[in-house]
Amino acid sequence: MILFLTPDNVASPSTLKLTKVPKRFLSIGVKIFPRGLGRSLFWRTVFEMPVARYFLALSPIPIALIFKPEWALPISLAPVPMALFILVIESYVLSVPSPSARRKIVPEVDQERGLDLLKVRAEQALTRLGAARATVGGVLHLVIEQSGLLHVPPLTYISVQHEGPESKFMDLTADEQKMITETLFDSDFNEARLRVINVAQDSQIRTFALDPSSISAHARLAALANSKG
Repeated sequence: MILFLTPDNVASPSTLKLTKVPKRFLSIGVKIFPRGLGRSLFWRTVFEMPVARYFLALSPIPIALIFKPEWALPISLAPVPMALFILVIESYVLSVPSPSARRKIVPEVDQERGLDLLKVRAEQALTRLGAARATVGGVLHLVIEQSGLLHVPPLTYISVQHEGPESKFMDLTADEQKMITETLFDSDFNEARLRVINVAQDSQIRTFALDPSSISAHARLAALANSKG
C-alpha cells in the first residue's frame, strides 16, 4: 500500500513542512494518515500504531469475558503473561527478532541486485519528473519509507522533496504519482520485495538525489513532446 506524501493526500498537510532534507516519518515513528484514499490504506496506517496492535492482540480477552465472566479475576492477575503474549506477537508473528535471522531472509546478492535496480529506477523517475516540470535549481530527493512489519501488507510512504531556497514537498499530480509508481515497481520488483530487503538490512528508508542541472536536453525535449502529445 503506497501513500504519496503530498498536501492533497494527507489528513494534516501542516506536517509536510521541511526543516531539513530529506525528512522522514515512518522511520522515526511519526504517523501520517491518508485523506480520501480508501479504507484499506487508512486501517493499515492505524495498524502501524503499537497501541492499535496491542489492543488487537488482547481483543480475545474481553470477548472471552462476555461468555466466561468468572475468568475476570484470574485474567486481572496475569499482566505478565499478557505482556509476554504481546511480545511474542510483535517479535515473532509480525517481525523477525534476530538480526542474523533477518539477514538470511534474502540472499545478499539478491539484496544488492534489488537495491541497484531501485537506484536506477529512482533516478529515471526523478529525471522524468524534473524534465516534465522543467526544474533547473536545487536538488530533487526521492524518499521511500517502509514499515518494518514483515508479515502484513507493506506500507510505503513515497515523497519527492525539493531542496532549495524554499525546500518543500512537491505536490505531485495523479499522473506523476502513477509514473513514479510504475517506474519504481513492477511484477518482478514490487514494494513487497523491497520490504523484505529492507527488513533483511534493518533499514526503513531509501533516499535518492538528483541535481536537475544534470538532466539532459534530450530528456527535457522528450518530456516536452509527451506533454504536447
